[in-house]
Amino acid sequence: MNYNPDYKMFNNVKLIYKIQICGIIFILLISAFVNAIPFSIINHQGQLNDEYQYHDYQSMTSELWSLYNNHTEISQMISIGKTYEGRSIWLMKISDNPLENEGEPAILLMGAHHGNEKPSYESLIFFINYILETYGLDDYDNDGDGLINEDMFDGIDNDNDGLIDEDPSEQRLKEIVDESEIFVIPMVNPDGVEYNWRKNHAPNYGSFGNKDEITSYGVDLNRNYGYKWYLPYVLPLSYMLPFILNDKSWNYRGEFPFSENETRAVSDFVINHDSIKISLSYHSYSEVIMFPWTHSSLDVPDEELFVSIGENISQINSYRLLTHGWSGKEYLLPRLSGTIGTSENWLYGERGILSFTMELCKERVPMDPNVVFDYCWKHVGVNLYVAERSLSI
Repeated sequence: MNYNPDYKMFNNVKLIYKIQICGIIFILLISAFVNAIPFSIINHQGQLNDEYQYHDYQSMTSELWSLYNNHTEISQMISIGKTYEGRSIWLMKISDNPLENEGEPAILLMGAHHGNEKPSYESLIFFINYILETYGLDDYDNDGDGLINEDMFDGIDNDNDGLIDEDPSEQRLKEIVDESEIFVIPMVNPDGVEYNWRKNHAPNYGSFGNKDEITSYGVDLNRNYGYKWYLPYVLPLSYMLPFILNDKSWNYRGEFPFSENETRAVSDFVINHDSIKISLSYHSYSEVIMFPWTHSSLDVPDEELFVSIGENISQINSYRLLTHGWSGKEYLLPRLSGTIGTSENWLYGERGILSFTMELCKERVPMDPNVVFDYCWKHVGVNLYVAERSLSI
């Protein structure tokens, strides 16, 4: 497999990863002189027992531009807007005709609505890197068993050998890229990433913008989308109004819906791309999968379809699908401190997009490189599955 020579490679290492899929533990053994995975995908700085070094905004931007420049035939770098502090919000489009709007079924993948949730964007940088570097390669017998990609990327043991192939089919990956469009925004909130905190970094002038001086900084972007944004004023006790009105709160939702550059950038892009069928918004942590509604105990109109897709995702990453909130739908009001203004509510409620929240990891920012590789690798399969699933919606 030929990769950009700027990428370093693993040398003389043996990695054993345990990935649990569909309730079975599979051991993936990658032997000495592994040359199939670019060093920059894993982004280790030193030995594997060192702490993992996550990207910051600048290193992500540099890596994405390098990938784009090496793969202009299937990618496009787009700035969909700028943050309050002037950082571009980068979107990578992956498609066989990236400069054309073909109207093919599309998916939207987003990370770092909350800037301190580093796995949310790291997994997407990994995904972009893997797809661009793998597209167009011949199928590869990466485990030396004489079989080429005997199982699909979605974790199906289709030959009943008890093994799930650790390498997605290169040919099927190419077909998915050729037949769909993949939009990836690794960092919705670059300013928050730079400050390593949850909110963005726009100044607040009181909770309602009625003060003459700055009282705090930042809005929780995942409380700033417009669907039923005003409902807490009608049901203040149900939706914990004090937590979302206080501008110093980590859940402060802003003066009005879409008050922030970042949420307006996302909404403008989505409105102008009506071919988007499925969206995954990555967060951390708790290893769960959620879907609308985040403000109500009512089923969504497409409940069965959400559950079907969510269950298939769960088979790939072994995460728990929350079909009824944390403890059942009776607990949804309020759920997660009154979660109104989320991206998934707006994407589904206003745009009809099947939108999921993916809460990665068992801790907010794991530093073990093996853990980082594990969650990144699992979600290559998840993202490819939803891209393929979008073709039939």
